[in-house]
This record gives sequence, C-alpha cells and structure tokens, in this order.
Amino acid sequence: MISTPYLLFLGDAADPLAAKVAQGIKDWRPELCVGQLRLEGCNADMGLEDLSIAEAVARGAKTMVIGVANRGGFISDSWRVVLKQALENGLDLASGLHNLLREEQDLVLVADQNGRSLHDVRIPSVRYPIATGVKRHGKRCLAVGTDCSVGKMYTALCMEKVMRERNMKATFRATGQTGILITGDGVPLDAVIADFMAGSIEYLTPDNDDDHWDLIEGQGSLYHASYSGVTLALVHGGQPDALILCHEPTRDHMRGLPDYQQPSLEELRDTALTLARVVNPDVKVVGISINTAALSPEDAKALCEKTEAEMGLPTVDPFRHGADRLVDALEA
Repeated sequence: MISTPYLLFLGDAADPLAAKVAQGIKDWRPELCVGQLRLEGCNADMGLEDLSIAEAVARGAKTMVIGVANRGGFISDSWRVVLKQALENGLDLASGLHNLLREEQDLVLVADQNGRSLHDVRIPSVRYPIATGVKRHGKRCLAVGTDCSVGKMYTALCMEKVMRERNMKATFRATGQTGILITGDGVPLDAVIADFMAGSIEYLTPDNDDDHWDLIEGQGSLYHASYSGVTLALVHGGQPDALILCHEPTRDHMRGLPDYQQPSLEELRDTALTLARVVNPDVKVVGISINTAALSPEDAKALCEKTEAEMGLPTVDPFRHGADRLVDALEA
C-alpha cells in the first residue's frame, strides 16, 4: 500500500497536461495532498502550496508522487537530486512512469540506505488471460476520445459520482497510472503485454449484477498513431454497452503529433461503433463529453449546445456542468 498523504512532484513539466497525474489526484483526492514541489521552468500549477521537501515532511507527507506523465514515461536526469533528497528525508516515492523506479540503481541504493519504499504503479500484478469475447452479465460504459488527454477519466469519475448519489450500482475501473493512484486498484493497461491487453480488461470488468455499470477509464484514441492499440484493447476487452465521445475543442493537432489533426465527432462515433459492434452488436453512443477548461463559461455553454444540436446527443462538460445528463442517458 502507498502511504498517504502525498507531496505532488511536478518536476519541470512543460505544460499543465504533462502533469495530468498530479492534476487527477488533486482534483479527485484533494484530502491526500499536502502541497506541490516544482522545479525551475515548470509550467504546471495544481493550485497547491509550493513546499520544500522538509516543509512537506513537517506537514505529514509520507510519499512523494511523481505527478508528471512525459512522452515516453522516463525519469529525467534533472529530477534525480530531488528524488534522492525525498528518500533521504523520509519520504517514499511513487511513480506511474514506464521508466521504473526499481530499475534505477542509484534510487534503489538511497531507498535501501534510508529504509524507504519505491512504488511502481505501472507494473501488472496479475497474470492476465487472453480475451475470449464471451458475453458477460452486467453493463459497461467506455469513454473514447478524439485525442489523448481529453477528459476520458474525468468523465467516468464524474458519472460514477452521480450514479452513486442516485444509489445506482456503479464502479469506476481504472486502467492507467492516475486512476490507479486515485482509487488504489486497476490495470496498468499500457504496460500489459499486447496479447493480454483485451483479456486484462475482461478480467477488470467481470460478470456482475444485470443493473451494475462498470465505468471503464478510457486511454489513448483510436485515431492517435502512437496509442490507438491501447484504445482498441479497451473497446474489445470491455464489450461496452454504452460509449461516451470525448473531445477537447481548442487543439491545433493531435497531442504530440503535429502532422495529424483530430477527427470529427462524427468520424469518431462511426469508427468506435464499428469496432465495438465486433464484440457487442447492441452498443450505443449515448452522449458527448467536451473538455471546456480552456473556454469561458459562455463559450463552453454555446459549444455544448451547438454540438448537441448537430449530433443529437446530450452534450456537457461533466466536470464543469455535472454528469447528470450523461447518467440520464445510461438509465434510458
């Protein structure tokens, strides 16, 4: 178990999206966060108090979480001095990067010398089966995006919150490092061997009560040249009954791919349905989630109304406006 509370390490994150791990923890488990630590040149800010390691320890921090999800998931050389200082001052380290803490001998040595723990979230803890495609009881909802980092996890968490308030049977199923750090459980899907990815999602969302909804955390995008494989594993392993389309409207290109443009919502709808019908012919797109964080309240409202009129589906920013209408669509 990872000890709490956390000091969130933002490193030298190039932009707020690069610190999405920290952002997710701060937004969904603020009671676990004592503050943030940023290096020179960091362009992300969680709105938490900037603390030194000593100050964080004095306030009760137990673990420093690497809250940065950089491209490739590696431990930057510029971070190492700070990571070692954290261990030397009594903090454990937790990371969801592909570059594992336990494989960094200098960090392992300092951790051993100081009796601290290194937690690598992105390591599968189960020998997952190969997917069978056998139909399961219960219901499943999956968010799919026009791009990476458009709000798929937030959409599922917002919907779970509303469903539990309504006494509906619902479980958020984490499939990435941030979701696992928020909930304490899940499948680190992008670290699962490719042949077992869809099977890991079948394992994560087993038979359940007929009126129970699994809200599966989305990953990647079917249209992203780098990460489409992880999305397809979610679609086929999840056998979704319902799909939510997710979109961020202000981008000039796919994240990290300047030569690629985001697909339209119509394209995403048609492609996602075609692929999801392979394992569930009755799947439906029930709503649209738009990440309006970069828009004014007036522009956000206008865009949601315009999109809803064009697509004929309830359209909201669930983090800004609430997820009630998306949950209504599930109940219908």
